[in-house]
Amino acid sequence: MKGIKNIIFDLGGVILNIDYELPQKEFKKLGVQHVEDIYSKSNQNKLFDDLETGKINEAQFVEQVQKLSGKNISHQSIVDAWNSIILDFPLRRLQILEQLQLHYKTFLLSNTNEIHEKCFNTLLQKTCGYPTLAMLFDRIYLSHRVGLRKPNPEIFKLVLEQNNLLPYETLFIDDSIQHIESASSLGLQVIHVKDNMTMEENIFKVP
Repeated sequence: MKGIKNIIFDLGGVILNIDYELPQKEFKKLGVQHVEDIYSKSNQNKLFDDLETGKINEAQFVEQVQKLSGKNISHQSIVDAWNSIILDFPLRRLQILEQLQLHYKTFLLSNTNEIHEKCFNTLLQKTCGYPTLAMLFDRIYLSHRVGLRKPNPEIFKLVLEQNNLLPYETLFIDDSIQHIESASSLGLQVIHVKDNMTMEENIFKVP
């Protein structure tokens, strides 16, 4: 952490526990065919990209999934299947974020969407009483709100420029290698959270 003044965190897989495979299983149960071809951790089609960059809203997303399935699936069933990716906020990670705020400028940079935002904010309030993640960071950047998503370099530039951050003084933590490589190409310091790594046990563990 020598020389680091700012930390940019990813959300899913870093702060929030998620399971990429659960939505695939839930969508299959609803009758959506070839789910792996349209959504996975490493790849997703235009429908999910459009949702994550705010080009379509919840109702439009649900309508498109209904068309993909060819079945009369309820709105709530599709929302629930999509939200199945979200597991839990380990309390220790939230405590670490509070502690880091005392010593660094901290930011959240997440590829997400309006459906998941409502879900994880509800979960956060149940976990620690905070209504939004904005309570834990100097500023948050959610892809569907800014119209950009990682690994597009422009979203990293946006965070740096709006907050007058120097790349070499800024640490970026993410579980996606594509996002890590994009941030690194701009001069940010990076930590790739690989499988079985956690913030509390591998990155900010207290001796």
